[in-house]
Amino acid sequence: MTDIRLYHLTRTALEQALPELLEKTLARGARAVVMTGSPERAEALTQHLWTYSPNSFLPHGNAKDGNAEMQPVWLTAEDERPNGAAFLFLTDGAASARTGDYERVCDIFDGNDSGAVAAARQRWATYKKDGHALSYWQQTDKGWVDATPKDPAA
Repeated sequence: MTDIRLYHLTRTALEQALPELLEKTLARGARAVVMTGSPERAEALTQHLWTYSPNSFLPHGNAKDGNAEMQPVWLTAEDERPNGAAFLFLTDGAASARTGDYERVCDIFDGNDSGAVAAARQRWATYKKDGHALSYWQQTDKGWVDATPKDPAA
């Protein structure tokens, strides 16, 4: 059973939230795959991670960089795990058939997009049906808040 966390972006864009989540992942000593909706998006996020903060360095790469097995964070539009990652970050509505291969899956969606919210609800139902441990994290002005429904039928 995989720990699946849905992250509901309401205050910032993915570009602001993702680096923080990846930094926490690396601080735990874990590797990550970030799966995007397209190769172009993977490349854009790769470039963004080089410049998101003048005070931080987040080691990462993608297919253009190569050496996937050496990259602590791998960005891709493919359902792949070439760096042996324990954590998977799903963005842009990307879906993986390999969620059970990971210790944790972080499914990040834009709460300002009604289509993305509806799709996230469908993914939640699928994850639940598949027996994964689920939690729901909502972005607030005080940071991330665990807003997992307490109703077992939710």
